[in-house]
Amino acid sequence: MKKHIWKNLDSAARARLLRRPGLEQNEQLQTDVAAILRNVREGGDQALSALTLELDGITLSDFLVNENEFVAAEEALTNRQYEAIEAAAANIRAFHQAQLSEPVIVETTPGVLCERVTRPIKNVGLYVPAGSAPLPSTALMLAIPAAIAGCDNYLMCTPPQQNGSAHPAVLVAAKICGVQRVFKLGGAQAIAAMAYGTATIPKVQKIFGPGNTWVTTAKAQVSQDPQGAACDMPAGPSEILVIADDNANPSFIASDLLSQAEHGPDSQVILIGTSASICDKTLTELETQQANLSRRDIVVQSLTNSAAIIVDNLDIAIDVANRYAPEHLMLQIENPRAKIDDIHAAGSVFLGPWSPEAIGDYCSGTNHVLPTYGFATSHSSLGVNDYLRSMTVQELTAAGLQSIGPIAETLADLEGLDAHRNAVRTRLEALADRKSGIRP
Repeated sequence: MKKHIWKNLDSAARARLLRRPGLEQNEQLQTDVAAILRNVREGGDQALSALTLELDGITLSDFLVNENEFVAAEEALTNRQYEAIEAAAANIRAFHQAQLSEPVIVETTPGVLCERVTRPIKNVGLYVPAGSAPLPSTALMLAIPAAIAGCDNYLMCTPPQQNGSAHPAVLVAAKICGVQRVFKLGGAQAIAAMAYGTATIPKVQKIFGPGNTWVTTAKAQVSQDPQGAACDMPAGPSEILVIADDNANPSFIASDLLSQAEHGPDSQVILIGTSASICDKTLTELETQQANLSRRDIVVQSLTNSAAIIVDNLDIAIDVANRYAPEHLMLQIENPRAKIDDIHAAGSVFLGPWSPEAIGDYCSGTNHVLPTYGFATSHSSLGVNDYLRSMTVQELTAAGLQSIGPIAETLADLEGLDAHRNAVRTRLEALADRKSGIRP
């Protein structure tokens, strides 16, 4: 993880420094993912079996997790593990339950009632990655808001282990959240199965969940296909940016950087220090702490994509952070809450020394499915509203139409849309005839 002095870099060098590693092979990745999607769309379950054997090295006779597998999964966990999943679920449920909003009803003009109501998306698919580590926490993050929103059907796909079963902790989390069906499928082929449907996997209307660059690319492609499915957000390899001043604890910072670096070799971590001193101390801590990590090989690869950046002051640090728009942003500075209004682009923000990013990953209650690749400039963290769709309702009385109908007529004339104008005028004329005693 190299050090860089921000003021010594030109605009091109700054852009290169903040570039995500996963985007470099984008063109070939697009082609490869498109081939997988087409294969599943045309070949269905047979294609899924072939891809699972080719890509995962596993032969499966049935993708659906059966009841015996759920029972075995519960037995595989200790009481402490089961209770930890339940406790995390309770916090996540409490935070997301509070996100439900009341219908909006406004009488914009006397006799003109406008409403905004929400309805749950009926069928949704949840993708829980596994890769080199199981993620039962992601199962909680995806399924709990689906349940709160009231989705009729929410199924889950998660990659099979080498023994052909889904990871027991993921299955336990899914059951706690009320997931109806879990399928042992991973990667772009799982996204294809949910988007287009097969004889075994039902087609869904929207897909949720993070994943590697293959999954992220697959989600983007099916969301652009009218026959595919909508998707929640671009949520790919994990990333974190830490802003630190000389008051920060280098040990804490290093531990947070490593917690994201261990997700995968394509993860990226960024440190922005307001002095060379805090950067140097943190880099020393990184070397010390990573030596004892079980996933050190992954961490080492991730850190080659990462950087420590020295800036002159906190304002510049925040400007760089907003430009990068990180999935996770940590403010390890004095009085961090005073700077929260200056943050405009981040998936989730962690304030102060006692707010480790890992707590947000697991059990604080906020959602850890967040926009990556800089999409935090336009996308939000996952929430209940993502599982809902809204529609507007309007109802006018005769008096209401008489009040605003002429406005619509004028605007229709302005736009040259005669049929629009006539749809209003015929009613106004009918009201005028009624008033004069002529039955319309």
